Amino acid sequence: MAALCALVLPAALMAQQSGDILPFKASEKTLANGLKVIVVPTGFPNIVSVQIPVQTGSRNEVEPGKSGFAHFFEHMMFRGTKAYPPDVYNTIITKAGARQNASTSDDITLFYATFAKEDLEKILEIEADRFKNLSYSEAAFKTEARAVLGEYNKNSANPINKLDEVQREAAYTTHTYKHTTMGFIKDIEDMPNQYEYSKTFFERWYRPEHVAIVVAGDVDPNRVFQIVEKYWSDWKPGATKVDVPQEPPATHPVYAHVPWPTPTLPWVTVAFHGPSIFQTKDAAAISTLLDLEFGETSDIYKRLVQDEQKVDAIFTDWGPYWDPGLITVYARVKDLNDSVYVRDEIMKVFAAARDKQLDAQRVADSKSNSRYSFVGSLTNTEAIARTVARYAVYERSYDTLNRFFRVLADITPADIQDVARKYVTTNNLVVTTLSQKPMPDAMSKLPAVEQFSAASQSGQQVQIKFLEQKSVIPNVMIKLLFTVGSANDPKGKEGLAELAASMITDAGSKSMRVDEIQKALFPMAGSFGSQVDKEMTTFTAVVHKDNLPKFLDIVLPQLLTPGFREEDFSRLKDAQLNALENDLRGSNDEELGKEELQNVIFAGTPYGHTPLGTVTGIKSITLDDVKKFVAGNYKATNIVVALSGDYPDTLTKRLSTDLGSLGAGPEEMTIAQLPAINGHKATGLEVEIVKKDTRATAISLGHPIPVTREDPDFAALNLARVWLGEHRASLGRLYDRIRETRGLNYGDYAYVEYFNRPGFQFFPSPNIARRSQLFEIWIRPVVPMNTQMALRIALYETQKMIDNGLSQEDFDNTKNYVMKNVYLLTSTQGQRLGYALDSWWYGMPDYVDYMRAQYAKLTRQQVNAALKKYLSAKNMSVVIITKDAEGLRDTLLKDDPSSIKYDAPKPELAQEDKVIGSYKLNLKPENVKIVNVEDVFTK
Repeated sequence: MAALCALVLPAALMAQQSGDILPFKASEKTLANGLKVIVVPTGFPNIVSVQIPVQTGSRNEVEPGKSGFAHFFEHMMFRGTKAYPPDVYNTIITKAGARQNASTSDDITLFYATFAKEDLEKILEIEADRFKNLSYSEAAFKTEARAVLGEYNKNSANPINKLDEVQREAAYTTHTYKHTTMGFIKDIEDMPNQYEYSKTFFERWYRPEHVAIVVAGDVDPNRVFQIVEKYWSDWKPGATKVDVPQEPPATHPVYAHVPWPTPTLPWVTVAFHGPSIFQTKDAAAISTLLDLEFGETSDIYKRLVQDEQKVDAIFTDWGPYWDPGLITVYARVKDLNDSVYVRDEIMKVFAAARDKQLDAQRVADSKSNSRYSFVGSLTNTEAIARTVARYAVYERSYDTLNRFFRVLADITPADIQDVARKYVTTNNLVVTTLSQKPMPDAMSKLPAVEQFSAASQSGQQVQIKFLEQKSVIPNVMIKLLFTVGSANDPKGKEGLAELAASMITDAGSKSMRVDEIQKALFPMAGSFGSQVDKEMTTFTAVVHKDNLPKFLDIVLPQLLTPGFREEDFSRLKDAQLNALENDLRGSNDEELGKEELQNVIFAGTPYGHTPLGTVTGIKSITLDDVKKFVAGNYKATNIVVALSGDYPDTLTKRLSTDLGSLGAGPEEMTIAQLPAINGHKATGLEVEIVKKDTRATAISLGHPIPVTREDPDFAALNLARVWLGEHRASLGRLYDRIRETRGLNYGDYAYVEYFNRPGFQFFPSPNIARRSQLFEIWIRPVVPMNTQMALRIALYETQKMIDNGLSQEDFDNTKNYVMKNVYLLTSTQGQRLGYALDSWWYGMPDYVDYMRAQYAKLTRQQVNAALKKYLSAKNMSVVIITKDAEGLRDTLLKDDPSSIKYDAPKPELAQEDKVIGSYKLNLKPENVKIVNVEDVFTK
């Protein structure tokens, strides 16, 4: 049986592309008495192997109290005949230099001999004699019966044999698979009393219509047929037909336990009632499933055996069986306390096979491996003959093997899922355990299969939302958007959303450490990263389509089964704190000012801290906080998946199933479902000066606006924003008047949507959509003496834009620019995919088409009206980063005229500088506050 399993269980065996899996030209003949002869010239010289499969095994032991007789006759067939007693028979075998033996399983008894070709006729003669004329005395019968009992006693020392015996007896109510090949012990002990029945059994099953003769090697088919006719044709067929009772459908799960008397590691088996070999497609699919999901390359093998080391062996068994048999996974557990866990992990894999389709490439890889492994096993005449015989027994046909392999070759992921849904059910479940000490109580309480289903863990079906952008680009990009962000950070745990995301993409999974992941991704140039903003956490995975299956096998477990290792947590927590304190606060004044402006305006709201968090918040976060946040927020119900590139059609199915395992939780939230967040509206100018030992002075100023991207007035404000200060472009008014004309700094820009990492990119990142935005001006660092003047220029130009509006020429030129520039915003694969997600969140159509349509119908009057309606240069919050905070405060409050000392004379600016230098800030002392940089982002 074990050898037969070894041939079948490397699943997905595949026929050669040019033909059948067996490359030999076989000849077949059925004699008049029903005996089937199969001759296979193998091309190997001098050797012949004769294999005689008989269609009888423990399955055929139908009478109560008579189990074990198929195996018994494996022994008795060597007791000889009157013509060839055992000593004479053995002498002939020895002279032929033959290797000879026999084996019995549930469905077959196989007799075989391999020898030099010149002895073929004599071997076929003596084999025919014992099949036709087996003779044994009652004394010899009783002697052999006691030998069978001895074999049972020998085998009983092996826990697996006893485990199988108890499993079978518990699993079946009617079918003869209820007992193993050895038989029930009570029947074996009574076997010496069954001499007369033994004759009945032999006469019933050892008949030509139940037998095939496979002759392989250095043979001539015609000569073989002549020899077989000569010695076997007078063998009489049987007259008795016996029906094997069929097992009714299982009605409930079954658990059985074997208390083992001596020390041994515990065993856990999880089995399901499965198909028969004649349900060829089901059988092939089951074989493939077992190979891929429980073989040595499977996730569970790696996890339980290699990583967690909870088991030291895991393997599978599925016949093949003549009638529907058990599909079994065996696991030897190191610690009894892990037994229930191991059982449940095995059941999870089976349940997942119901929920999802296996990746097509993995199935193809398995077929390739199995095909070459199988062909590679056909290395000698005996192996070829044995393989043909073990399959030929079912239909007594050489082509049985080829047909089976043809079906295996065509198995698809959908076939495997279908067969899992058919057989992996709670009623079909059979769990058997073995241990010296009692199993945990929970082991006997069998869980339902549905309990482990991704779609059922929450009691409801979870429909994953997909946005697809199929293209010919070979790089596949997957964006996983969870509608949760830093706005969901618990009070006192600011930064938790950011750290949780890092613990997914920058830490290991349960099965792989982060260094192992990095090494695995390196040759395929794959990446998996995260971005956290106020409302969104976005995971982005990118890899070439050729590497997609392996890539997903690596990165998806980071999200689905995070490792949550303490060393990763400590490392990433320190890195996040350093990013906040050293990178943002200590080394990037201009972005420090931009982020602090957001914090000032949105203080006291969920937007009141940067996504990185606060110093106090980060320090207070524990690993348990991260686990709780991930478990509560990364759910299948609040995720949107966006796909781009030349990805396979099966990708959505795989992701639906895999991500469905996250279960139900908070529903996905869009801007339409969220309450507004009202930022602080300044009365006059309100200035926060951050005191920091720095060379230059960075300035950010702005105020909240009730306009977001989906608003009808957004296009008007955005066009005006472009005219005033397009990011990192020289066409803006602020850039022209502050940087280009006066040379005060590196650039000056305006925004009506949050722009992250402005110093490092020309276009805004997608997936930072927010329900509340600012009108913001970013004045890049100026020398301290020009701070007041730079601020005045920005306010002056903004007020002039509000008062006068855009001229027709400015409007036309800017409109022409934005109509074309909008294409650039989504010119990359990542931008286009990200904007699609943002459009979903805002409830608007495709961004480019929508914005071009909005711009196309926009008029100058609408733009100028929007300026007056929404913008102000009088009521603004201002954040300034500078060294001499007190001196700047005094200068601003004095409000004296300011001027610029140019390196080269600029007489053309004298009058304008005089006007702007006299622009009144009208600051009140209570509206100017100094904050030490160490206190920024602290809490």
